[in-house]
Amino acid sequence: MATFIIRRLIAAILILLAATFLVYNMVALSGDPLEDLRGSQAPNVQQLIEARIRLLHLDVPPPLRYFIWLSGIGGCFIGQCDFGFTIQQQPVVVLLEAAMGQTIQLVTISNIVAIVLGIVIGITTALRQYSAYDYGITFVSFLFFSLPIFWVAVLLKEFGAIGLNDFLQDGGTVSPVFIVVFTVITGLIWASLIGGDLKRKAATFAISGVATAGVLVYMSATGWFLDPRFRVGGADLSILIVGAAMIAAAVGVTAILAGFKRKRPLIIGLAVAVLGIVLYVPLQYTLLNPSAFVMSIPFLLLLAVVTVLVGVGIGWLFGGDQRPQAMKIGGWVAFLSGFVIIVDRIQQVWQPYSESGRIRGRPIATIGASTPNIEGSFWVISLDTLTHLLLPSIALLLISFAGFTRYTRASLLEVLNQDYIRTARAKGLTERTVVVRHAFRNALIPIATIIAFDIAGLIGGAVITERVFGWNGMGTLFQTGLDRTDPNPVMAFFIVTGALALLFNLIADLAYAALDPRIRVS
Repeated sequence: MATFIIRRLIAAILILLAATFLVYNMVALSGDPLEDLRGSQAPNVQQLIEARIRLLHLDVPPPLRYFIWLSGIGGCFIGQCDFGFTIQQQPVVVLLEAAMGQTIQLVTISNIVAIVLGIVIGITTALRQYSAYDYGITFVSFLFFSLPIFWVAVLLKEFGAIGLNDFLQDGGTVSPVFIVVFTVITGLIWASLIGGDLKRKAATFAISGVATAGVLVYMSATGWFLDPRFRVGGADLSILIVGAAMIAAAVGVTAILAGFKRKRPLIIGLAVAVLGIVLYVPLQYTLLNPSAFVMSIPFLLLLAVVTVLVGVGIGWLFGGDQRPQAMKIGGWVAFLSGFVIIVDRIQQVWQPYSESGRIRGRPIATIGASTPNIEGSFWVISLDTLTHLLLPSIALLLISFAGFTRYTRASLLEVLNQDYIRTARAKGLTERTVVVRHAFRNALIPIATIIAFDIAGLIGGAVITERVFGWNGMGTLFQTGLDRTDPNPVMAFFIVTGALALLFNLIADLAYAALDPRIRVS
């Protein structure tokens, strides 16, 4: 494996060298970087021109200038990266650090959500092939795939921000017409997803519709959209909702990974969920209390790792002869339980954040990565970041969601028609075991390639999205460089994007070997 990785890295470096040479020269020859100064009326314009020529080495032909730029990039191997300067005399490495932080933040969230939703929905459509649910998801996927990203971004700003903010300022009361329409749509989705005969579909439609209508009426009557905490008669019932969510997570994870034939994995999943419920109040007033701990993203990630390790440890201690399954279930339930607690904590600061002087009742942001001069605790700042991430993340999500859904569906259907799947069914294995343990793993092999290239593609898609939503990320850095015929920021964008594409392509090849034992890397 080490030899394989070294060979691929050497090939990646050679590819980057050739690609960067071409791109650098194309950008350098595409315009005049002194154009703004040549038309300037400043008395010292000649001195400014000479200073820019010296700073950017414009007296050197572009092919040779590339190697000057490359020598600065070579310093990255000794921890002294030099991407040069912009025509505004700003160090590109400083701009790149700030831009990468915002873009990675944006791309990471949207990509994770797109992968999870795309794979899950793709699996369900494959299992419900040729159903109304399958046809509906297919239509929606093709619709999202064909929509221009800039048009989606504009629509999101109009209806997802302005419209929703107006709704919140008007009191957050849901109209009866919306409740009826949303209830019918939800009922139809669940009825088509669950399937069965007409009687079963009607029962599913009725139950899901009544549940949806009840939840919407409760939210509207209690002002939940203004203060998303569950209250009855002034009493805070958040712990009950959190507990129910943890129990549901334990049951759902167990159903997917082990089934209910054996009780031990279910008991371990429920035990981890109960432990999360017991720790809910102490966590709210100790670990999540700013006066007790200084919260930060690294510290939160550390808590997540510790939480998962505790769940895995419980599965290892009490799993018995079903230890591997118990460890997986314990880890996933612990992670989901921690996630529920974090979501609940953020919900608690929604009302004070929305009513603050900087927000003024319009929490869904339409521009920028943060609210200027916003103050508050870690949770307030985190909520502010999430509200700014919401719309651009959805816009980027739609780029890849449709692809993940369709590829997953096609891949799983192809695997389900293989001989070894029919053999597994003939041996009497449950459908859950056939799908989860035999079909799903093999269906992920082509998806690994799609995921690898989609990450780099999302950064490219962020160029338009960041422009529409006013994010100063990698896309803005790239666009500004092109507009000013400034090769250095363009090359910073290109080398990061290209390196990520090659790196994740390598990871995809390694994932093949992990998913398919027949594949060897050497």
